[in-house]
Amino acid sequence: MLVGKVVGSVVATRKNENLVGNKFMIIEPMESMADKKRIVAIDNVGAGIGEIVLVAEGSAARIGCGLVNCPIDAAIVGIVDDSIGLE
Repeated sequence: MLVGKVVGSVVATRKNENLVGNKFMIIEPMESMADKKRIVAIDNVGAGIGEIVLVAEGSAARIGCGLVNCPIDAAIVGIVDDSIGLE
């Protein structure tokens, strides 16, 4: 799991049928996280641009958002209200 900031969104009009109706956000991992590449994550919690979020990756992402049979590699599973020592 990683902590990151939502920096944008992705619009895809053509996608896997299991992903129709889902929102995709661009996540910038916090500097303290090892991997500093931006990722695209499915958003089931209603995160907005500028918010700090928790992101699950791999099979945990599919399970965490209830889409076990979907091609998902990252999912926003929480919005951070407060943190100490993230940056």
